[in-house]
Amino acid sequence: MESIVPIRGNVKHAITLDPTVWIFDDRRIDLDIFFTEDFVERDEMEEYKEKMGKHWSREIMEGATYPPTLKSEKRYEKDKMLTGSFAMVLEPFIHNAVPNASASTFSLITKDNEKYTYPLSDATNILFKFSHEGKPLREDGPVHVLFKDGSNQHSPIRHVQAIEVD
Repeated sequence: MESIVPIRGNVKHAITLDPTVWIFDDRRIDLDIFFTEDFVERDEMEEYKEKMGKHWSREIMEGATYPPTLKSEKRYEKDKMLTGSFAMVLEPFIHNAVPNASASTFSLITKDNEKYTYPLSDATNILFKFSHEGKPLREDGPVHVLFKDGSNQHSPIRHVQAIEVD
């Protein structure tokens, strides 16, 4: 099974997505909490600024040494990556492909050549699930398509092989 997903069609840059490396991407969404009330949408830039501010303050107050909890925090993150289920929002990838002005829709194409067509504006509401319980989706992947509203959480679109911008 192919583990890459090309974005092609009416775009300035045809690009290829490799879901096997997304586990290291900070934009990944933890699906174990996403469809619960505990999930809070976050502003990545604000989160980064806050994290850097805390780091700077800690270095000023304590010096450049790291507190003993940092090791356990890193261990927790590693364990979470090995056991969690994760997804990525589709929109930034389509944005990076730079759809032409005449483009209005995109289609998700499965290995059986089924097409699921959506307006480009819906890309912000589509998640690409790439990991289930710490494992890549090898059997019916490389990605599953989930909607942010959770309407297809238990029956996602599987076997997505390409994205065609029209």
